[in-house]
Amino acid sequence: MEYRRLGASGLTVPALSLGTGTFGGRGPLFGAWGTTDETEARRLLDIAIDAGVTLFDTADVYSDGASEEVLGRAIKGRRDQVLISTKAGLPTGDGPNDAGTSRARLTTAVDAALRRLGTDHLDLFQLHAFDAATPVEEVLGALDELVRAGKVRYTGVSNFSGWQLMKSLAAADRDARPRYVAHQVYYSLVGRDYEWELMPLGQDQGVGALAWSPLGWGRLTGRIRRGTPVPPGSRLHDTADYGPPVEDELLYDVVDALDAIAAETGRTVPQVAINWLLRRPTVSSVIIGARNEEQLRQNLGAVGWELTAEQVARLDAASARTAPYPYFPYRRQEAFARLNPPLAG
Repeated sequence: MEYRRLGASGLTVPALSLGTGTFGGRGPLFGAWGTTDETEARRLLDIAIDAGVTLFDTADVYSDGASEEVLGRAIKGRRDQVLISTKAGLPTGDGPNDAGTSRARLTTAVDAALRRLGTDHLDLFQLHAFDAATPVEEVLGALDELVRAGKVRYTGVSNFSGWQLMKSLAAADRDARPRYVAHQVYYSLVGRDYEWELMPLGQDQGVGALAWSPLGWGRLTGRIRRGTPVPPGSRLHDTADYGPPVEDELLYDVVDALDAIAAETGRTVPQVAINWLLRRPTVSSVIIGARNEEQLRQNLGAVGWELTAEQVARLDAASARTAPYPYFPYRRQEAFARLNPPLAG
C-alpha cells in the first residue's frame, strides 16, 4: 500500500481507504448498496488491514447510524490500528436541530457518533454538506471546541463548492481556527467536474481530496458497455436517481478505453479506473467500497502498479469534456492558458 499526507496536514493516510456505506444497510439507497453485518464487516476489515488499508469512512446518515455501529463493533480490539472518518450535517430526522452544522447539531452529532463507534475520538470529522443557514464562524468555533476537547483530531468537508470552501478557510485563518485538511468529493473518469475549480483550490490551499464513487456510481465495473443494457442484478436499477448523472456516450467512450487498457495490462476495468485516479493531483485517498470479499480484493488490486503515460493520455482523452464558463477559455485559448499552466501530478 502507498501512503500519503492528507492535504497539508501531518496525518498519513493510505492511497486506498474503505467506505462502509454497505455496513448495516437499510432503506432504498443503502439497502441496495449492501447489507454487510458485523461478521462480514470483520472479515472485510481483516482483508483491508492486511493489505495496508488503515482509513475507514462512514457517516451518521448511512443507514440511520447502523454503518457506524457495525464499523465500531468490527474494529473492537484494534482501534489503535485504524483511522476512523465520519460525517454529519445531512438530515437524520424531522426535528429542527436534526440537520445542518450549527454548534448544537455538531456537538450532538459528534457525541452520538462516538457512542455508535465505541471510541473516544474521531480521526477525521467532515461536514457532509454546506449549511447556508449557519455562519461559518459558528461552525468553525464548534469544530475548534471539539478538537480542543480531544473528540476530533482533524476536520474536513464534503460536497462543498469552491466559494464555500474558500470562505471557510479564510475565516479559519482570520480567527486562528483549525483549517479543513480534507474535501471528500465525487471524482471519477465519468465525473471530472472536481478538476475545474476544486482541484486548483485544493492544491493552492493544501486540502487533500478523498474521492468517493471512483467507479462512477457503479458504472465502471466493466458490466456496462456500448449496446449492452444495465445487467438485471445491477444496483443502478434502484439507485441511479440518487447519484451523479452520466451521459451515455461519455460512459461508452470511457469504457471502450478502459476495456482496451485492461486487456493491455492484464488488469480489470475497475482496477484501471481507480489507478487513473490515484495519479491525479491533490488526491490523498480513493474511497473504495465492497459488498463482498471478491469485490474488495479486486479493488485492492488497483495499487502496486502504474499506468503508462500513454495509457493515461488515452483515458484523459476519452473522458475529457468541455469545461463550463469561466474555465473553458483557460483550456482552449493560448493567452489564458499561459497564465494558468496545468497542475502538476
